[in-house]
Amino acid sequence: MERSFIMVFTLNFDDPDEAWTMTKYTIPADGEIAEGFNPEHIDAKELGVDRSPSQLNVTMVCLFQILDIMNAKYNNKKNSLLLTAIMLLCHCAYSQTMPSMWDSRSNGKEHPNLKWFKDAKFGIFIHWGLYSKLAGEWQSKRYYGSGEWLMYQAKISAKDYGLVAGEFNPLKFNATEWVDLIKSSGARYMVVTAKHHEGFAMFDSKVSDFSITKASPYGKDVMKELSGAAANAKLPFGFYYSQFLDWHEPNGGGNDWDFKQSKDYHKYYEEKSIPQLKELLTNYGKLGMVWFDMPGGLNKQETQFLVDDLHKLQPQTLFSSRVGQGLGDYMDFGDSEMPAEPIAKPWEAIYTFNDSWGYIAHDQNFKTSSDIIRLIATASSKGGNLMLNIGPDGDGSIPQANIDCLKSVGRWLKVNGESIYASIAGFIPAQPWGVTTSKPGKLYLHIFQRPNNGKLLVPGFSPKAISVSTLAGSVALKWRQTGEDLEVTLPNVPVTGLADEVLTVSYAGKTPDYQNSMPITVSAAYESNELPVISAQHKGATRIETLTYNHYFGDWKHVTVLGAMKSPADSTIFTIRALEPGYYKIYLDYVCPSASAGQEGKVTMNGREFNFKTLSTCNEINSDKPVSFIKHAVGVINLPQKAIYKLAVTPLTDGKELFKIKNVLLEADKP
Repeated sequence: MERSFIMVFTLNFDDPDEAWTMTKYTIPADGEIAEGFNPEHIDAKELGVDRSPSQLNVTMVCLFQILDIMNAKYNNKKNSLLLTAIMLLCHCAYSQTMPSMWDSRSNGKEHPNLKWFKDAKFGIFIHWGLYSKLAGEWQSKRYYGSGEWLMYQAKISAKDYGLVAGEFNPLKFNATEWVDLIKSSGARYMVVTAKHHEGFAMFDSKVSDFSITKASPYGKDVMKELSGAAANAKLPFGFYYSQFLDWHEPNGGGNDWDFKQSKDYHKYYEEKSIPQLKELLTNYGKLGMVWFDMPGGLNKQETQFLVDDLHKLQPQTLFSSRVGQGLGDYMDFGDSEMPAEPIAKPWEAIYTFNDSWGYIAHDQNFKTSSDIIRLIATASSKGGNLMLNIGPDGDGSIPQANIDCLKSVGRWLKVNGESIYASIAGFIPAQPWGVTTSKPGKLYLHIFQRPNNGKLLVPGFSPKAISVSTLAGSVALKWRQTGEDLEVTLPNVPVTGLADEVLTVSYAGKTPDYQNSMPITVSAAYESNELPVISAQHKGATRIETLTYNHYFGDWKHVTVLGAMKSPADSTIFTIRALEPGYYKIYLDYVCPSASAGQEGKVTMNGREFNFKTLSTCNEINSDKPVSFIKHAVGVINLPQKAIYKLAVTPLTDGKELFKIKNVLLEADKP
């Protein structure tokens, strides 16, 4: 008799097609593993496993079960050492895959109830639970980053964490005030955490006693109050639900500091997760969406059954992509991630007010109203939504700074909402001055940075312009169209402030397609001209990547970069259009680990060559650690006339990856 088990042999998060290599080891009946045995490679498809980073967590948790069984059945010293080493390897890999557990794939089908979501453009997310009571502190130690992950960070036992429920008494909570604030912010939908990874139900669940109605002195169903207030305000309402991670339950995903035995994830789904989801879809009125998170423990067939079973209760309810296995109705990107270019499918970017999703008393790093207005405009310019998170405290109060900011955003949207709600992506790529959104016959110019000469150029404008005016007040502006160049003379004073000044361009004719290939505009009228890598051509092995890292725990950052430049055959080429002659200083904005530092590269432009040596910005690039970008000055170039130029970045010799470059900056000399 022989037994086999599966282990992860290699990991590659950069390439989803090679996220892992599956290897089978055959164990003889006596349990002895012979030295020098040969593993047999297995294609993941044979196991019905989707070879993608988002599926890695499912395989990892299965490994824990398999290895536990192996240790029990073949408990000799030699194999115990081997299995322990394998478990450590698996644990290290598993602990670093939070971003890979976010599934941004949607099913590609047009859900009949998607229109309201696509038109909404701006929603509010609320993270509220027992972690809000703890406020980022445990046993006199402050934690930073994602406050809702405090139980995980501090490795608090389920027993000790459960005692927090006895102190959770949010007497200042007022559902109507929350909904009124959300309405005043201009948001068109809201989502609130019904159960986060801590396992605590913020609703009256008959499935578990670990709930606000049974375990807390408050004793009321806050989700019932919120869903009712939202319905009265005609505000689409949805629940967040963590379907796999549950640190309170022995069979729930994630808690390996309390529950070290093998876990039965199907039992957890059957006894808690699915019944609670059905409670939410049955007892709280019409739901706009269910926002799932951190999928795991189910294969694609099982996930499809879950989706179909839940949709029977409310067919109109949208399911987020984090339901897993590419079966969501719309795409959700990673935490605090914005796509680099417009996307045709319905999608949503999620950002939080500060560095945490759950309330942390010592985290005051709040976004300003200007930050949020520009995030809304940027998401809309790429065809998607922004859902902004707020974290109420344990008393049920929303931080005053958030209240004031949301009201300011609401005032801006009241005046400029025409350019946001029900808009589609603009057909002009991002410019030095800002971004664009559009509707039939109208292009909206969102100006983040005014040109200092008062002349705003819209390149690539092929339809026939009819008029240009401010959106606020409809003040007519002077303009002229020459070929595909539209030049607008701006008013001396912005009508709606500097956060985002919106102009409306009315035009006749067919709406053009998005033009990413047009030259990047460069002008001395701007403090800095950014050449984003998404607009560059790349040759050889050079490729576009998303660089993910964090500052505090769970405070994720995502940057589009170009990488894999290792030889002179690999290059990045920017096509730029200089609007006036002049001198410009060239900066390379990149991250470079110490192992790649000291290599030579060159920038070529207008017949000149600028050599440079890469500088170390970090010891290594690790998604769990901060990385620093450097703005590396490499030379000054004279652009003698208004013209089209090419700027190329290339390694001088064969070697390691030169760096990961975010953009090139050209700053005009202004004597």
